[in-house]
Amino acid sequence: MPVIAVDKPLHLTSHDVVNRARRARQTKRVGHTGTLDPLATGVLVLAVNDSTKVVQFMEADSKDYLAWISLGAGTPTLDAEGPISETADVPTLDADEIRALLTRFTGPQKQVPPQYSAIQVGGQRAYAVARAGGELDLPARDVLIHSLELLGVYDRVQDAPRTFDPQGWNPAETGLTFTLPEALGEFPTFLLRARVGSGTYLRSLARDVGAALGLPAHLSGLVRTRVGRYSLADAVQLKNLEDATGLSDLNALDFPRIEADDLMARELRQGKRPQRPEVGRHVVTLGGELVAVVDGNGERLKVVRVWA
Repeated sequence: MPVIAVDKPLHLTSHDVVNRARRARQTKRVGHTGTLDPLATGVLVLAVNDSTKVVQFMEADSKDYLAWISLGAGTPTLDAEGPISETADVPTLDADEIRALLTRFTGPQKQVPPQYSAIQVGGQRAYAVARAGGELDLPARDVLIHSLELLGVYDRVQDAPRTFDPQGWNPAETGLTFTLPEALGEFPTFLLRARVGSGTYLRSLARDVGAALGLPAHLSGLVRTRVGRYSLADAVQLKNLEDATGLSDLNALDFPRIEADDLMARELRQGKRPQRPEVGRHVVTLGGELVAVVDGNGERLKVVRVWA
């Protein structure tokens, strides 16, 4: 216990946040459900002590982002870390043209991950090879982009909104204000609200949308506003980690529930497959306590993970 959503600050790695959580909670057993780049901020979900059991069930959660994509400059990291490696003049941007283009990037996609990423090929981390001046052959991966909504087009990234209403993450006069990385220049920028599946890189999306426009591009800012059922509006600050209550394992799992009787609970804990009509992944409880995560085939339940 427990599962805690933290607001990751700019310039910290996800591992930095995990290390701070270990100190604050006085335990080595802290995991997270999905990395955030150092230049991204927002929701990072931590699992503490026995709650690390639930990480495997949360890694596939969909995620929401606010993404600032700047056109006319490309970087090796595909974000504002730089340095600028390619430039081009940007014609006047048409919002309707960009909206039409974004529809091509929604739904199932093949996406090539960034060279500066933690993906391993042959035991080598891509970012380690990239930092040494090399490049790995990173095959395109299947990703799912649920939605991309254009919130605005701006002459410079400096003109793009930073303050948003946490109810719907629309630009607003008051609300939550975000700090973006230092801009690499005064490049035309558009702002997206994105909902994506697990494994999707917004840096790669910036590169690919730019390429579709015939321009180099980079991700000049990124805020993760939701992971699964965790909203940034409810996330705790790092300084409050020590006293954060978070959610129990049961409340952290976003699956339909089956209330068991004593016999079913015992059978599941023994690894048996009781008869039930449910289909798909479910949480099984007994008297409000978590018993197991199961998969149903319409006839029987199969244990994926059991709790004592």
